[in-house]
Amino acid sequence: MAEEQTLRPPSDTQPGIFSRQYAPATLTFAAVMFLTGFAALAVVPTLPTAAQDLDGVSLFPLVAGSFVAASLLGGVLGGHWADRSGARRPLALGMVLSVVTLLVSASSLSIWQLVIGRFVDGLAAGMVAVSVTTAIGQSYPEYLRPRMLAMMSASWVIPSLVGPPIAGVVSEAWSWRVVFYGLAVLTALPSIALVAVLRRAPAGAGAEDPVPVDLPPEEERASRPPVLVAAMLSLGAALGQYGVSGWDVRHLLFVVTGVALLVVFAPRLLPKGTWRSARGLPTAVLLRGLTSGTYFTVEALVPLMLITERKVAAVTVGVAFTASAVLWAGAAWVQGKLLQNVARHRLVTAGALIMAASVAFAIAGSFGGMSPMLAMVAMPLAAIGMGMLDPCVTVLSLSHSAPDRLGHTTSAMQTNMNLGQVVVLAFATAVLNAGLAAGTGQLGGYAITFSLLLLPPLLVASLAVRARND
Repeated sequence: MAEEQTLRPPSDTQPGIFSRQYAPATLTFAAVMFLTGFAALAVVPTLPTAAQDLDGVSLFPLVAGSFVAASLLGGVLGGHWADRSGARRPLALGMVLSVVTLLVSASSLSIWQLVIGRFVDGLAAGMVAVSVTTAIGQSYPEYLRPRMLAMMSASWVIPSLVGPPIAGVVSEAWSWRVVFYGLAVLTALPSIALVAVLRRAPAGAGAEDPVPVDLPPEEERASRPPVLVAAMLSLGAALGQYGVSGWDVRHLLFVVTGVALLVVFAPRLLPKGTWRSARGLPTAVLLRGLTSGTYFTVEALVPLMLITERKVAAVTVGVAFTASAVLWAGAAWVQGKLLQNVARHRLVTAGALIMAASVAFAIAGSFGGMSPMLAMVAMPLAAIGMGMLDPCVTVLSLSHSAPDRLGHTTSAMQTNMNLGQVVVLAFATAVLNAGLAAGTGQLGGYAITFSLLLLPPLLVASLAVRARND
């Protein structure tokens, strides 16, 4: 197959990601992802403390949801901008905004200022995520892309190990504001390096332009970003996440409005045929949403069940988080280094089946007569599945895209990833609360919810072949 030919290991004469041609871009991208991961993982544990300090606990769902909602808009803006003028400008702006938003959040005088800070942070994160993926597609040949994507996953390992504990110590010893200020200083350093590297490199190419990408004439480039569509989609995601935090009439209206906005505007930002799994790029984008939604729902609900219902110590659950990050990176390295001759769609199928097995462990651990450790196994096992399949889905998506449409493709992937997180988690939360209302009990509600989570990974396993690149 063409896909297997393009992913063969390079010969001795072909440069690697740390060769003289690619090293500056490789090291800069790694630094960007490292600090981005550190900021993301260190900030989240401090948000409840910040909301309490600002007398805004009731609005905490909005604080948490505004980040994901804004990343939808940031991904669209960054992707279309990258198609028009290359990835370096939206990537640089995204990093600068990351520094600014940390300062805005650190100086919050009210819960609404914190909401604004988190929204801008999501905007920046969406631009950075899409721009980095686009830059990899524009700067590296196809045989190096799996390795670069694996390195991007590996760049999150150390932040996952040290970020949350350090943030907790700093928050208790000083203040949650010190965490934000400190991260702003740390993030500023790679931002400066990134701007310097990208200014020296031509748009759409690496440090020495080893893989030039000719951007099309202005009149043939991607159209102006559908800002209104992306903004409405972000609003719908935020309203939906806020709405499921309560079950009165007011919250129901938020949910209905949010769902209506998602249904109307989401198809306009995704490839035609995504919902019916048309072959090629539409299926690849659909797979990204299903897998991301399943994984992050498991990551949210399993710890909640273990701590609140199975009375597992938070420190023990934290070990599962750490193991998940390490195993995700390890699985990503294996698929990029040891399994690079295996067809990408086959690895997606294997990863999806591993995720289904992880959900089965979560179901078993939700029964009172079973060990809660079974449920804790679900988190690292799901991470193995994601580490294996996620880079493969990205490679398949890029392989279906023309050079001048890489930004559009990565934007669609980012959009559906965030939609998957919003929709699957909101649906799971609704099912859990409905089960409680029906008198199933807490553990019974979790068992029903986890059982329904088996469907997305099994669907991914069956659809992966439709994303293949023949």
